[in-house]
Amino acid sequence: MIPIRCVSCGKPVSAYFDEYNTRLADGEKSKDILDDMGFKRYCCRRMLISNVETWK
Repeated sequence: MIPIRCVSCGKPVSAYFDEYNTRLADGEKSKDILDDMGFKRYCCRRMLISNVETWK
């Protein structure tokens, strides 16, 4: 389950989870998706990349 906010900085991340998974399934690179969605901090990027539900 994805946390609602980043544990380190508090930025909302759960709102972007479905879009991230959809675009990842379409073959886009993870770096490009996160840059496009505005995730600049490493702490927020790790919240989406390292989630267990992403590794299906």
